[in-house]
Amino acid sequence: MSDSPTLELATEAERTRDGAGGAVPPPLPPDDPEAWYAPDVQAQYELRPDVVATVREADDAFAYDVREPRLSAADWHAVRSVVDHFESATLRRPLTREGTAERMREGFAPKYRRAIDRLTDGTAAARRRVGYVALRDVRCLGDLTPLALDDDIEVADTAGDRLVVHTADYAPAETDLPADPEFIERFVSERVDTYTVPFRGFEIPVVLYREHLLGNDAFTTKYAVVEPDLLPGDEALVEECKERVWEANVGEVIDGAPAGDGDAREAFIRNRASKYLSRQLTARNTRAWLDAATYRTKAALAEYGVGVPPVDDRYAEDRLSDLVYYVLRDFVGQGKLTVPVRDPNLEDIEANRVGERVKVVPRSGVDDGSRVPTNLVFEDEREFVNVVTQLAAADGTELNASNPSAKVNLRPAGVDDDVTIRCAVALPVISEDGPHVSIRKQAPDAMTPVDLVERDSLPTELVALLWMLYEHHCVVLFSGPTGVGKTTLMNAHMPFIPFEDRPISIDEGSREVRLPHETGVSLTTRDHEDEFKQVSMADLMTECNYLNPDVEVIAEINTPESFETFAETLNTGHGVIGTTHAEDVEKLVNRVVEQGLPPYLLTEIDLVVFPKHVGGERYAGQVVEFLSEEAFERLDGGEGRGTIAKGDTTVCWNTVAERESDGSFSVDYAHPDMPGTDATAKHNGVRVFHRLAARTDRPVEAVEAEFHRKHGYVQYLVDEGVRDFDALFDFLADLESNEAATVERATSERGPVGGEG
Repeated sequence: MSDSPTLELATEAERTRDGAGGAVPPPLPPDDPEAWYAPDVQAQYELRPDVVATVREADDAFAYDVREPRLSAADWHAVRSVVDHFESATLRRPLTREGTAERMREGFAPKYRRAIDRLTDGTAAARRRVGYVALRDVRCLGDLTPLALDDDIEVADTAGDRLVVHTADYAPAETDLPADPEFIERFVSERVDTYTVPFRGFEIPVVLYREHLLGNDAFTTKYAVVEPDLLPGDEALVEECKERVWEANVGEVIDGAPAGDGDAREAFIRNRASKYLSRQLTARNTRAWLDAATYRTKAALAEYGVGVPPVDDRYAEDRLSDLVYYVLRDFVGQGKLTVPVRDPNLEDIEANRVGERVKVVPRSGVDDGSRVPTNLVFEDEREFVNVVTQLAAADGTELNASNPSAKVNLRPAGVDDDVTIRCAVALPVISEDGPHVSIRKQAPDAMTPVDLVERDSLPTELVALLWMLYEHHCVVLFSGPTGVGKTTLMNAHMPFIPFEDRPISIDEGSREVRLPHETGVSLTTRDHEDEFKQVSMADLMTECNYLNPDVEVIAEINTPESFETFAETLNTGHGVIGTTHAEDVEKLVNRVVEQGLPPYLLTEIDLVVFPKHVGGERYAGQVVEFLSEEAFERLDGGEGRGTIAKGDTTVCWNTVAERESDGSFSVDYAHPDMPGTDATAKHNGVRVFHRLAARTDRPVEAVEAEFHRKHGYVQYLVDEGVRDFDALFDFLADLESNEAATVERATSERGPVGGEG
């Protein structure tokens, strides 16, 4: 069989057999009435060399047939030998039609070709025919493979007795396949995205795809890690190799390597595993004396131009590389979670129990930010426990019966240094169906306000308002459930803290706050842990006061100690920025009171932002300010404000901005008597401007003018697309150092910059 299709005259017997069996008729002479251009043949085209699709007109529809290479009895015997050989292998078939077409174009990898070379014999044409069918049945979608190669097929219908397809020009067209052939769910799947994730020099493909077969699975969108396939015996070989590596004394082998040096540990494991696996693969080939004799005979004949040379003199190198990957994955990675942990496109990873699919949450663009299942499953509890204990040990925590759960933070090798990975892990002692792992990953790149504005997460007016509050050392709180984007909003505006100020971040080990300031300091309880003393948030607050901060950033105000720290900090006069868990105003007030804080302290908070996560979108749902009763009485009546009674204290609040049902934002940022007031504003008056005026000893009109000027700068940053965190900080520093020169430079480049004032 040649690389290009060849039209050959078919015998009468072949034509009769094809007609009786309903298969695609072979190419015929032009004068034959049954030729391809006969009236009932509507279309005939090549899918790949020697694979032809034909659409014929039937009684009430169309018929879709495929002609594939013909196999002799010897060819079928060779195909059966190949299929039987790979039956015990761990092979991953394509997940979608696109993946099937790609795999058919790529053919067998060297490690497969070597095995097939030893299992088959015959002419070059016969070997190509056998190779096609073996590739179709072993590595692709079986009988559905040629249909997957047809780009004209748009829809597959499984409602009748036979599988029906709709092509671009002919529909419906009935095939000779049953309505539910094997792998039909993969055939009708749609690839959403594909990319690779690096790990220790390997590039592991990841496929995100969506199934379109109803009733097959509650989840339609899936996430698949396409790890290397394992040939028969490879899985046992990997386990043997891991035993040998485990028995070695790594500390004695690596001379002079510092403790915890992951690169030295990886180099040792890779070297030892490669040597052991290489010897084992060579020995196994030698033990297969019959195959080896055949192989050597082929090699000898090839020297004289008879037959084809073998692929390799010992084993395929890609097979050794694949086996080394699995050893490294389990020793220096996180087992089956290795690729998801390093995938920058994932936000959450959850392994809930043994025998259940691991779930992940992609960052954007898939099923509204919902959880999707993966093809990763912990089948063995011991393996799951090993991963759980390894994750805890990476942060210095030992899990045991008396300490069965922990919250840890990771910085795995191969992951961006700025990425924080938080894990909640637990042993089966407190988990009914075995261990569990919940991993939350910080985004690799800190977002800027420009990113958030372009995503319709918040309006430019709110960015300008937060700029003023950050700059003038006010108290700002971001409040909402887990995963709504509190820390993202807080971090995005950190460049607005003046470059010469000293921000001090305090947290309980999350390490999520990013300070671009040379003057900034980050304090964490986890950095101070030892076996004798646990440093508390109160200890850090005391230490922070000695550092003379301008702004204190309390990353997570959730524990009683952190709430107490927050309350004490409110009375120091420092600027305070933080996050907490409360969905709305009433729940925030209730939580503060439950933690023992007096409700009157809420009036010390200048602004609270309540982000939301709805339908895959994260945005600032509501922005409120707490007011005294006297200030509240001066507001106009209407919606967007209210009071909450707590004992002898009445907590009053007013809405500054909120997202409307149509996705737009309404912002009440101006007093009705102020010049330059936007006619679309609600004009209830934002009292936070009065707070800023009192804090900076200026008239309210000056604060209003500053707001308009800063709002103009925000619009300039959005127009210019300043999405880099450090570039934003540098621009703001230049603006603060010499505003006139910075504006002049920007104006010369694009025109007027800044608002009125």
